[in-house]
Amino acid sequence: MRVFVAIEIENRKIIKSIEKFQNQMGINAKPVESKNLHFTLQFIGEISEETSQNIVRALQKIEFSSFEVILKGIGVFPKPKFPRIIWIGTDENGADLLIELAEKVKNALKPFGFSADKPFKPHITIFRIKKKVGDMSEEMENKKIINFGIQKVSSIKLKKSDLASSGPIYSDLLEVKAIK
Repeated sequence: MRVFVAIEIENRKIIKSIEKFQNQMGINAKPVESKNLHFTLQFIGEISEETSQNIVRALQKIEFSSFEVILKGIGVFPKPKFPRIIWIGTDENGADLLIELAEKVKNALKPFGFSADKPFKPHITIFRIKKKVGDMSEEMENKKIINFGIQKVSSIKLKKSDLASSGPIYSDLLEVKAIK
């Protein structure tokens, strides 16, 4: 099974705001479905059922307090001249707290040989670009300050991802709630 650790976006106002933005963008890209909007704290990949049980036990030991993140600003990966992903960022304080939580996840999974392939950058993917859309530098510069709202982070989830022709289908394997 293919799995990852995530924080789901559950605030309905934020989801509606993101959907509105996706509809207004008008680019040749596949928008991420609103039910799939999340921060990926760590992508794990293909694992066995036995390994998933070890991961569940390790994640259940993580302790964290709930916090709020302001979702704001639009960016692209890898670069504006050749975008493949369009994402929403966070405020600085929220980013620091997300990085801290991602570090706890990384440390919990390290004994099983899992580590992040690159440093964690807090973002929510909202578009995947398959075909070349051209330089988006100017457009992204104008969207750096868009504010989508405040998301409360009160749990992390181990999610299973089944790839289908219509896009990924996510299901929850575990939810770890904040201690307060």
